[in-house]
Amino acid sequence: MGDCAIHAEGLSKRYRIGVKQRYNTLRDSIVQILSAPVRKFTTPRVKTPDEDRFIWAIRDVSFDICKGEVVGVIGRNGAGKSTLLKVLSRITRPTSGRAVINGRVGSLLEVGTGFHPELTGRENIYLNGAILGMHRVEIEQKFDEIVEFSEVEKFLDTPVKFYSSGMYVRLAFAVAAHLETEILLVDEVLAVGDNRFQTKCLNKMEQVGETGRTVLFVSHSMQSIVRLCKRVILVEGGHIVADGEPHHIVDRYLSDGAISSAERIFNLDRTNNPVRLLAVRVKNDSGAVSDLQEINEPVIIEFDYENNLPGDVHVTMQLVNETGVVILQSSDHLEKNKLAGLAPGAYRSTVEIPANTLAEGRYFMTAQLRNLNRSKEKYLKEMDCVSFTVRDPSDGTTVRGNWAGTWVGVVRPMLNWNVKKL
Repeated sequence: MGDCAIHAEGLSKRYRIGVKQRYNTLRDSIVQILSAPVRKFTTPRVKTPDEDRFIWAIRDVSFDICKGEVVGVIGRNGAGKSTLLKVLSRITRPTSGRAVINGRVGSLLEVGTGFHPELTGRENIYLNGAILGMHRVEIEQKFDEIVEFSEVEKFLDTPVKFYSSGMYVRLAFAVAAHLETEILLVDEVLAVGDNRFQTKCLNKMEQVGETGRTVLFVSHSMQSIVRLCKRVILVEGGHIVADGEPHHIVDRYLSDGAISSAERIFNLDRTNNPVRLLAVRVKNDSGAVSDLQEINEPVIIEFDYENNLPGDVHVTMQLVNETGVVILQSSDHLEKNKLAGLAPGAYRSTVEIPANTLAEGRYFMTAQLRNLNRSKEKYLKEMDCVSFTVRDPSDGTTVRGNWAGTWVGVVRPMLNWNVKKL
């Protein structure tokens, strides 16, 4: 365990489906103990239907995480990611297996976890520090940083039961990130906050990882995973199916059995929404689906979708690089305005990103179907539905020329220069 922060061995957690949990009273327990010898010989062993009503949230999960590692955990909804973090946080006990944790653990798993609703924000900061085994002096040293980061100073002496979900998350993350824990477990709860605070949290987690603390991060945002983590674990059906380098694991997750991570075919039966995506594809200049694009060639993106509403449904895409920077946002609404709306049916919208626009790196695309005439109306949003990598062919035909060093910038345009002798 010298360099190991978390050692998980055969972790499994089983839940009973559809049966309300009943807790025995002292009288019930005494009666059961006294009647056990009699029941053993008089009660036949009959398999009840309830015995088949179980689900394994995680099963036979084993892994080691070294001290100072920042590890991402990804997977579909219901894959077992949150259950795994709850077991590691000792919030729930495993059905079988064991986990050895080497260090103090700070957790941010869901809104309100670890906070007492009747206590004020100030009191909950000290309570959480005490639970982690910190002395009052240690907590006071971090207190001002926590309050400043959380931005809830005005409500610090208000019971947290009156906080909004966003205020809860801000204070909870500030406490988890600033108190001196060796291990930080963070679930998708950050999605509750606004975009500015999410960026602030990601920057803080990046700093936490650089200080040598161990971080286990669950997220559906692939650009956040690639940005923060040096290792990614993919969970499916309660099992670990892949564990390795972020780009490789993220590509496997995004492809989901399709041709590549550059194509996503959506299940038509998963929603009754009258507006839905059918497919999203990233193609190269030759028209082939490809997750590897050349800088000096255009990137073509296709959106297949179905609209059963009376017009005014537009495709909007947002392209984000692996550091979380939004590179561009674009919509087909100007083109559709020329058509004065579309009749209900299936459509394909295609957009081309010109050659020599994107820099080298990995890109993740979010697709939305929305009504831009009513800005708050979003019919559908698919985060990181496809991804692709842009590379420089290094043949001297791009803006890089024959330069082999780092070329900075989030875009790589081929600008027109003029040189003349003075």
